[in-house]
Amino acid sequence: MSIVTQLDHPMLQHKLTLLRSKDTCSKDFRNIVKEIAILMAYEVTRNFPLEEIEIETPIAKMKSKIVSGKTVAIVPILRAGLGMVDGVLEVIPAAKVGHVGLYRNEETLTPVEYYFKMPKDIEQRTVIITEPMCATGGSIIAAVNLLKNRGVKNIKVMCLVVAEPGIKAVEAVHPDIEIFTVGYDKELNERGYITPGLGDAGDRLFGTK
Repeated sequence: MSIVTQLDHPMLQHKLTLLRSKDTCSKDFRNIVKEIAILMAYEVTRNFPLEEIEIETPIAKMKSKIVSGKTVAIVPILRAGLGMVDGVLEVIPAAKVGHVGLYRNEETLTPVEYYFKMPKDIEQRTVIITEPMCATGGSIIAAVNLLKNRGVKNIKVMCLVVAEPGIKAVEAVHPDIEIFTVGYDKELNERGYITPGLGDAGDRLFGTK
């Protein structure tokens, strides 16, 4: 069974096409990434456990359901993962936010850690990693390693686009996590970028080159 769930909702596919286009400016790119993150958050949380509590409406007392447990921590992989955080927080405003700082060595294509800060009770929470691209899979593998070393048991990853080589690499090391994506591309180019992909998500989010 694959660890990947590709979300094929028409609005997600439409918005992904806009992201892929080289003509989409940074302002529009940021806004669309947030919109996609909002829509994806509904799917990522679809199977969250519920518990029943008693409340009182203006009319009568009743039993109703809420999400049970400590719920969620959102963990963006810096810097591109930051672009998806606000969208997830629109759906889960009580979530805590941790940060993992990783950059890619452009020669070896391997991730290098430079920052890690989490909520104190991170091991009790379901963690949603936000990482727009899964190319080689190195950054996701490194982030999941760091989280598991802190006792995190339940990890989900939100991506905009993944590539088959990256998914295979992640699945070989962490077959117990779930990855949600809108786009699924087959190849990487000689520089390790997803092809056709959407370019460098961080550069396009923040207007840097």
